Amino acid sequence: MTEMWLVRHGQTDWNLAGIYQGQSDIPLNATGIKQASELALKLKGTHFDAIYSSDLKRARQTAEIIAEQVGAPVFIDPRLREIKQGVWEGMTIEEVKQKFAPDFNRDPELINVPRAEGAESLAEVITRMVEAANEIHNRHNGSRVLLASHGLAVAVLYLTVNQSSFLNVYKHIPENGQPLVINVDSKIELPDFRQYSA
Repeated sequence: MTEMWLVRHGQTDWNLAGIYQGQSDIPLNATGIKQASELALKLKGTHFDAIYSSDLKRARQTAEIIAEQVGAPVFIDPRLREIKQGVWEGMTIEEVKQKFAPDFNRDPELINVPRAEGAESLAEVITRMVEAANEIHNRHNGSRVLLASHGLAVAVLYLTVNQSSFLNVYKHIPENGQPLVINVDSKIELPDFRQYSA
């Protein structure tokens, strides 16, 4: 079994302003650095075999701050990135609601359908997160690892492992700098995406 700590990066200025980040490369702000540092101090003395991080700055900074306290090596894996939000990136939630209302209100269980032009679908995010997690599990079976990633990316992996519905996926996004813990004892199976077709 592999114990995986799924950590959402610390706060950024775009988080604070309610702006869609997606895969835009936004760094931590002062609060985000503090959040990562506080989590790192809580984890000090906890052994992690390794830390895996998204290649985006906000996750990488979070991983590096934690690594300083727990003494684990950091490995970069772009599959741990946040969902690509396409044309929504850089826009506030209110702007998206006004300009893209039908897509904004789309049932999140239609996970095969991207919500924005140039965006990924939830199914694509689930697939790459599961692939990364399975490889990490195979490499570190019997150990504890930490994944520094992003809100929606973390939530879909958590729900997949727990075989839960994706209907409330946004309610499972942890606060910035907060972990979710999963135990992986065998290969994580992908959901049957056909049941989520429009």
